[in-house]
Amino acid sequence: MPVTLVEVAARAGVSPATVSRVLNGNYPVAEATRQRVEQAVRELDYVVNAHARALLHSTSGIVGVVLNDAADPFFAGIARGIQTAAAGTRRLSIICNSEGEPSQEFAFLDLLRGHRADAVVLVGAAPEDEEFRTESAARAKGLQTNGTRLVLCGRPAPSPSAPGDVVAIDNEGGARAITQHLLDLGHREIAYLTGPAGRTTTTARFVGFRTALEQAGVPLDQGLVLGGDFSRRSGQLAVQNLLAAGKRFTAVAAANDLMAAGAVSALREAGLRVPQDVSVVGYDDLPTAVDVWPALTTVHVPLEEIGRLAVELAFGGSGMQTTVTAPTHLVVRDSTAAR
Repeated sequence: MPVTLVEVAARAGVSPATVSRVLNGNYPVAEATRQRVEQAVRELDYVVNAHARALLHSTSGIVGVVLNDAADPFFAGIARGIQTAAAGTRRLSIICNSEGEPSQEFAFLDLLRGHRADAVVLVGAAPEDEEFRTESAARAKGLQTNGTRLVLCGRPAPSPSAPGDVVAIDNEGGARAITQHLLDLGHREIAYLTGPAGRTTTTARFVGFRTALEQAGVPLDQGLVLGGDFSRRSGQLAVQNLLAAGKRFTAVAAANDLMAAGAVSALREAGLRVPQDVSVVGYDDLPTAVDVWPALTTVHVPLEEIGRLAVELAFGGSGMQTTVTAPTHLVVRDSTAAR
Protein backbone atom coordinates (compact mmCIF):
# COMPACT_ATOMS: atom_id res chain seq x y z
CA MET A 1 0.00 0.00 0.00
CA PRO A 2 1.23 3.54 -0.73
CA VAL A 3 2.56 5.50 2.21
CA THR A 4 0.12 8.16 3.41
CA LEU A 5 0.69 11.70 4.59
CA VAL A 6 -0.59 10.64 8.03
CA GLU A 7 2.17 8.02 8.29
CA VAL A 8 4.78 10.64 7.39
CA ALA A 9 3.39 12.91 10.10
CA ALA A 10 3.56 10.11 12.67
CA ARG A 11 7.17 9.30 11.75
CA ALA A 12 8.18 12.96 12.01
CA GLY A 13 6.19 13.59 15.19
CA VAL A 14 4.17 16.44 13.69
CA SER A 15 0.63 17.00 12.46
CA PRO A 16 -0.47 16.10 8.89
CA ALA A 17 -1.07 19.84 8.34
CA THR A 18 2.59 20.55 9.12
CA VAL A 19 3.71 17.88 6.64
CA SER A 20 1.48 19.47 4.00
CA ARG A 21 2.98 22.90 4.68
CA VAL A 22 6.52 21.57 4.31
CA LEU A 23 5.74 19.74 1.06
CA ASN A 24 3.89 22.69 -0.46
CA GLY A 25 6.38 25.28 0.74
CA ASN A 26 3.57 27.79 1.17
CA TYR A 27 3.77 28.42 4.92
CA PRO A 28 6.69 29.16 7.27
CA VAL A 29 7.89 26.12 9.22
CA ALA A 30 10.74 25.93 11.74
CA GLU A 31 13.96 24.61 10.19
CA ALA A 32 14.26 21.70 12.63
CA THR A 33 10.66 20.68 11.90
CA ARG A 34 11.20 20.90 8.16
CA GLN A 35 14.27 18.67 8.41
CA ARG A 36 12.36 16.04 10.43
CA VAL A 37 9.56 15.98 7.85
CA GLU A 38 11.98 15.72 4.93
CA GLN A 39 13.84 12.89 6.66
CA ALA A 40 10.55 11.03 7.25
CA VAL A 41 9.62 11.50 3.58
CA ARG A 42 12.94 9.97 2.53
CA GLU A 43 12.77 7.08 4.99
CA LEU A 44 9.22 6.15 4.00
CA ASP A 45 9.77 6.89 0.30
CA TYR A 46 6.63 9.03 0.31
CA VAL A 47 5.37 10.41 -3.01
CA VAL A 48 2.73 13.14 -3.17
CA ASN A 49 -0.58 11.97 -4.63
CA ALA A 50 -0.92 14.32 -7.58
CA HIS A 51 -4.63 13.65 -8.10
CA ALA A 52 -5.40 14.35 -4.46
CA ARG A 53 -3.37 17.55 -4.61
CA ALA A 54 -5.26 18.66 -7.72
CA LEU A 55 -8.60 18.15 -5.99
CA LEU A 56 -7.46 19.97 -2.87
CA HIS A 57 -5.62 22.87 -4.42
CA SER A 58 -7.21 23.14 -7.90
CA THR A 59 -3.79 22.54 -9.42
CA SER A 60 -2.35 19.44 -11.03
CA GLY A 61 1.33 20.39 -11.20
CA ILE A 62 1.24 19.54 -14.91
CA VAL A 63 2.48 21.59 -17.87
CA GLY A 64 1.22 20.15 -21.14
CA VAL A 65 3.48 20.70 -24.16
CA VAL A 66 1.97 20.02 -27.59
CA LEU A 67 4.58 19.89 -30.38
CA ASN A 68 4.21 19.60 -34.14
CA ASP A 69 7.08 17.10 -34.33
CA ALA A 70 8.90 15.84 -31.24
CA ALA A 71 11.67 14.33 -33.40
CA ASP A 72 12.56 17.68 -34.97
CA PRO A 73 15.47 19.34 -33.10
CA PHE A 74 13.72 22.73 -33.45
CA PHE A 75 10.79 21.56 -31.32
CA ALA A 76 13.03 19.49 -29.06
CA GLY A 77 15.04 22.61 -28.21
CA ILE A 78 11.95 24.57 -27.19
CA ALA A 79 10.60 21.59 -25.23
CA ARG A 80 13.89 21.37 -23.33
CA GLY A 81 13.54 25.02 -22.29
CA ILE A 82 9.94 24.46 -21.17
CA GLN A 83 10.81 21.36 -19.19
CA THR A 84 13.74 23.00 -17.41
CA ALA A 85 11.71 26.09 -16.47
CA ALA A 86 8.67 24.05 -15.42
CA ALA A 87 10.84 21.82 -13.22
CA GLY A 88 12.03 25.00 -11.51
CA THR A 89 8.41 25.57 -10.44
CA ARG A 90 8.13 21.93 -9.27
CA ARG A 91 5.84 21.02 -12.15
CA LEU A 92 5.86 17.99 -14.44
CA SER A 93 6.02 18.50 -18.22
CA ILE A 94 3.99 16.14 -20.39
CA ILE A 95 5.14 16.13 -24.03
CA CYS A 96 2.50 15.45 -26.69
CA ASN A 97 3.37 14.99 -30.38
CA SER A 98 0.55 16.16 -32.69
CA GLU A 99 2.52 15.45 -35.90
CA GLY A 100 1.11 18.71 -37.22
CA GLU A 101 -2.42 17.29 -37.36
CA PRO A 102 -5.07 19.76 -36.11
CA SER A 103 -7.42 16.98 -34.99
CA GLN A 104 -4.65 15.41 -32.91
CA GLU A 105 -3.73 18.79 -31.44
CA PHE A 106 -7.33 19.40 -30.36
CA ALA A 107 -7.54 15.90 -28.88
CA PHE A 108 -4.45 16.57 -26.75
CA LEU A 109 -5.88 19.91 -25.62
CA ASP A 110 -9.06 18.17 -24.49
CA LEU A 111 -7.07 15.49 -22.62
CA LEU A 112 -4.90 18.09 -20.88
CA ARG A 113 -7.98 20.08 -19.94
CA GLY A 114 -9.46 16.90 -18.46
CA HIS A 115 -6.29 16.45 -16.40
CA ARG A 116 -6.61 20.04 -15.18
CA ALA A 117 -3.16 21.01 -16.45
CA ASP A 118 -1.84 24.19 -14.85
CA ALA A 119 -0.67 25.37 -18.26
CA VAL A 120 -0.57 24.24 -21.88
CA VAL A 121 2.12 25.36 -24.32
CA LEU A 122 1.41 24.91 -28.04
CA VAL A 123 4.63 24.88 -30.07
CA GLY A 124 4.89 25.23 -33.83
CA ALA A 125 3.24 26.79 -36.84
CA ALA A 126 -0.53 26.77 -37.18
CA PRO A 127 -2.64 26.22 -40.31
CA GLU A 128 -3.74 29.45 -41.98
CA ASP A 129 -7.34 28.35 -41.97
CA GLU A 130 -10.41 30.15 -40.59
CA GLU A 131 -12.05 26.97 -39.32
CA PHE A 132 -8.86 26.06 -37.44
CA ARG A 133 -8.63 29.55 -35.91
CA THR A 134 -12.27 29.43 -34.78
CA GLU A 135 -11.82 26.01 -33.22
CA SER A 136 -8.55 27.07 -31.57
CA ALA A 137 -10.17 30.14 -30.03
CA ALA A 138 -12.95 27.97 -28.60
CA ARG A 139 -10.39 25.56 -27.09
CA ALA A 140 -8.49 28.51 -25.60
CA LYS A 141 -11.64 29.77 -23.88
CA GLY A 142 -12.37 26.26 -22.59
CA LEU A 143 -8.91 26.03 -21.06
CA GLN A 144 -9.34 29.42 -19.43
CA THR A 145 -12.65 28.33 -17.91
CA ASN A 146 -10.84 25.32 -16.51
CA GLY A 147 -8.17 27.53 -14.92
CA THR A 148 -5.47 26.43 -17.39
CA ARG A 149 -3.11 29.04 -18.79
CA LEU A 150 -2.40 28.78 -22.53
CA VAL A 151 0.81 29.94 -24.22
CA LEU A 152 1.45 29.79 -27.98
CA CYS A 153 5.04 29.49 -29.22
CA GLY A 154 5.86 30.36 -32.80
CA ARG A 155 2.28 31.02 -33.86
CA PRO A 156 -0.09 33.97 -33.54
CA ALA A 157 -3.17 34.05 -31.32
CA PRO A 158 -6.21 32.63 -33.16
CA SER A 159 -8.12 35.85 -32.52
CA PRO A 160 -7.56 39.17 -30.69
CA SER A 161 -10.05 38.15 -28.00
CA ALA A 162 -8.79 34.60 -27.44
CA PRO A 163 -7.21 34.07 -24.01
CA GLY A 164 -3.57 33.07 -23.89
CA ASP A 165 -0.11 34.51 -24.28
CA VAL A 166 2.19 34.37 -27.30
CA VAL A 167 5.94 33.91 -27.64
CA ALA A 168 6.47 35.05 -31.21
CA ILE A 169 9.53 34.42 -33.38
CA ASP A 170 10.67 37.17 -35.73
CA ASN A 171 10.52 34.84 -38.72
CA GLU A 172 10.01 37.60 -41.26
CA GLY A 173 12.82 39.76 -39.91
CA GLY A 174 15.26 36.85 -39.80
CA ALA A 175 14.45 35.86 -43.39
CA ARG A 176 14.96 39.46 -44.55
CA ALA A 177 18.34 39.60 -42.81
CA ILE A 178 19.70 36.38 -44.29
CA THR A 179 18.42 37.24 -47.78
CA GLN A 180 20.06 40.65 -47.49
CA HIS A 181 23.30 38.87 -46.59
CA LEU A 182 23.15 36.99 -49.90
CA LEU A 183 22.29 40.16 -51.78
CA ASP A 184 25.22 42.00 -50.17
CA LEU A 185 27.49 39.21 -51.42
CA GLY A 186 26.31 39.93 -54.97
CA HIS A 187 23.81 37.09 -55.42
CA ARG A 188 20.77 37.86 -57.57
CA GLU A 189 19.64 34.40 -58.72
CA ILE A 190 18.57 32.92 -55.39
CA ALA A 191 16.58 29.69 -55.13
CA TYR A 192 14.19 29.53 -52.18
CA LEU A 193 13.02 26.30 -50.52
CA THR A 194 9.80 26.83 -48.58
CA GLY A 195 8.22 24.91 -45.74
CA PRO A 196 4.77 23.26 -45.87
CA ALA A 197 2.15 25.36 -47.62
CA GLY A 198 -0.53 27.09 -45.58
CA ARG A 199 1.48 27.28 -42.34
CA THR A 200 2.17 30.51 -40.48
CA THR A 201 5.93 29.99 -40.18
CA THR A 202 6.26 29.10 -43.86
CA THR A 203 4.41 32.25 -44.90
CA ALA A 204 6.33 34.60 -42.59
CA ARG A 205 9.74 33.35 -43.71
CA PHE A 206 8.82 33.53 -47.39
CA VAL A 207 7.46 37.08 -46.93
CA GLY A 208 10.81 38.09 -45.41
CA PHE A 209 12.69 36.60 -48.37
CA ARG A 210 10.40 38.28 -50.91
CA THR A 211 10.50 41.64 -49.13
CA ALA A 212 14.31 41.69 -49.12
CA LEU A 213 14.32 41.06 -52.88
CA GLU A 214 11.74 43.79 -53.49
CA GLN A 215 13.67 46.32 -51.43
CA ALA A 216 16.81 45.53 -53.45
CA GLY A 217 14.94 45.83 -56.75
CA VAL A 218 15.54 42.15 -57.57
CA PRO A 219 12.57 40.43 -59.26
CA LEU A 220 11.26 37.23 -57.69
CA ASP A 221 11.68 34.25 -60.03
CA GLN A 222 8.82 31.87 -59.19
CA GLY A 223 10.68 29.13 -61.05
CA LEU A 224 13.30 29.21 -58.32
CA VAL A 225 10.75 28.77 -55.49
CA LEU A 226 10.17 25.13 -54.55
CA GLY A 227 8.06 23.67 -51.76
CA GLY A 228 9.36 21.41 -49.02
CA ASP A 229 8.22 20.07 -45.68
CA PHE A 230 11.10 21.22 -43.43
CA SER A 231 12.81 17.80 -43.76
CA ARG A 232 16.35 17.20 -44.98
CA ARG A 233 15.08 14.94 -47.76
CA SER A 234 12.73 17.61 -49.12
CA GLY A 235 15.63 20.08 -49.38
CA GLN A 236 17.70 17.52 -51.22
CA LEU A 237 14.89 16.70 -53.67
CA ALA A 238 14.13 20.38 -54.31
CA VAL A 239 17.71 21.14 -55.36
CA GLN A 240 17.89 17.96 -57.41
CA ASN A 241 14.76 19.09 -59.26
CA LEU A 242 16.20 22.55 -59.86
CA LEU A 243 19.38 21.08 -61.31
CA ALA A 244 17.48 18.56 -63.43
CA ALA A 245 15.37 21.40 -64.85
CA GLY A 246 18.52 23.32 -65.82
CA LYS A 247 17.66 26.27 -63.58
CA ARG A 248 20.43 28.79 -63.06
CA PHE A 249 21.04 29.93 -59.47
CA THR A 250 24.05 31.06 -57.45
CA ALA A 251 22.57 30.66 -53.97
CA VAL A 252 19.99 28.60 -52.11
CA ALA A 253 17.99 29.99 -49.19
CA ALA A 254 16.21 27.24 -47.28
CA ALA A 255 13.38 27.86 -44.82
CA ASN A 256 15.17 25.78 -42.16
CA ASP A 257 18.55 24.17 -41.47
CA LEU A 258 17.43 20.62 -42.21
CA MET A 259 16.40 21.54 -45.76
CA ALA A 260 19.62 23.52 -46.16
CA ALA A 261 21.60 20.41 -45.20
CA GLY A 262 19.71 18.47 -47.85
CA ALA A 263 20.48 21.19 -50.38
CA VAL A 264 24.22 20.96 -49.62
CA SER A 265 24.07 17.19 -50.12
CA ALA A 266 22.35 17.54 -53.51
CA LEU A 267 24.86 20.13 -54.70
CA ARG A 268 27.79 17.92 -53.71
CA GLU A 269 26.26 14.95 -55.50
CA ALA A 270 26.08 17.11 -58.64
CA GLY A 271 29.77 17.98 -58.34
CA LEU A 272 29.15 21.58 -57.24
CA ARG A 273 31.15 23.22 -54.46
CA VAL A 274 29.66 25.11 -51.52
CA PRO A 275 30.18 28.05 -51.37
CA GLN A 276 32.53 28.47 -54.36
CA ASP A 277 29.85 27.51 -56.91
CA VAL A 278 26.65 27.91 -54.90
CA SER A 279 26.11 29.56 -51.50
CA VAL A 280 23.60 27.98 -49.10
CA VAL A 281 21.82 29.44 -46.07
CA GLY A 282 19.39 27.94 -43.58
CA TYR A 283 17.24 29.07 -40.67
CA ASP A 284 17.02 28.16 -36.94
CA ASP A 285 20.72 27.57 -36.09
CA LEU A 286 20.17 23.99 -34.99
CA PRO A 287 23.14 22.04 -33.57
CA THR A 288 23.48 20.35 -36.97
CA ALA A 289 24.29 23.72 -38.57
CA VAL A 290 27.89 23.44 -37.38
CA ASP A 291 28.10 19.75 -38.32
CA VAL A 292 27.27 20.40 -41.98
CA TRP A 293 30.38 20.89 -44.12
CA PRO A 294 30.96 23.71 -44.70
CA ALA A 295 29.37 25.06 -41.51
CA LEU A 296 26.03 26.64 -42.29
CA THR A 297 25.25 30.35 -42.44
CA THR A 298 21.85 30.62 -40.80
CA VAL A 299 19.47 32.59 -38.57
CA HIS A 300 19.77 31.94 -34.85
CA VAL A 301 16.49 31.27 -33.04
CA PRO A 302 16.89 31.09 -29.22
CA LEU A 303 14.96 27.84 -28.80
CA GLU A 304 15.52 27.13 -25.10
CA GLU A 305 14.97 30.79 -24.25
CA ILE A 306 11.60 30.61 -26.05
CA GLY A 307 10.62 27.66 -23.85
CA ARG A 308 11.66 29.51 -20.72
CA LEU A 309 9.70 32.60 -21.76
CA ALA A 310 6.61 30.45 -22.30
CA VAL A 311 6.72 29.17 -18.73
CA GLU A 312 7.34 32.67 -17.39
CA LEU A 313 4.27 33.96 -19.19
CA ALA A 314 2.18 31.01 -18.02
CA PHE A 315 2.92 31.52 -14.33
CA GLY A 316 4.06 35.10 -14.06
CA GLY A 317 2.03 36.94 -16.66
CA SER A 318 -0.75 39.43 -16.19
CA GLY A 319 -3.54 37.10 -17.31
CA MET A 320 -4.22 39.34 -20.30
CA GLN A 321 -3.20 38.37 -23.84
CA THR A 322 0.50 39.25 -23.96
CA THR A 323 2.91 38.86 -26.87
CA VAL A 324 6.66 38.63 -26.39
CA THR A 325 8.86 38.44 -29.48
CA ALA A 326 12.01 36.35 -29.33
CA PRO A 327 14.67 38.12 -31.42
CA THR A 328 16.59 36.37 -34.18
CA HIS A 329 19.99 37.24 -35.58
CA LEU A 330 22.20 36.31 -38.51
CA VAL A 331 25.05 33.84 -37.95
CA VAL A 332 27.60 33.92 -40.76
CA ARG A 333 29.68 30.77 -41.20
CA ASP A 334 31.38 29.13 -44.17
CA SER A 335 28.53 28.19 -46.53
CA THR A 336 28.29 31.63 -48.16
CA ALA A 337 30.73 33.56 -50.32
CA ALA A 338 30.79 36.60 -52.61
CA ARG A 339 29.55 36.05 -56.13
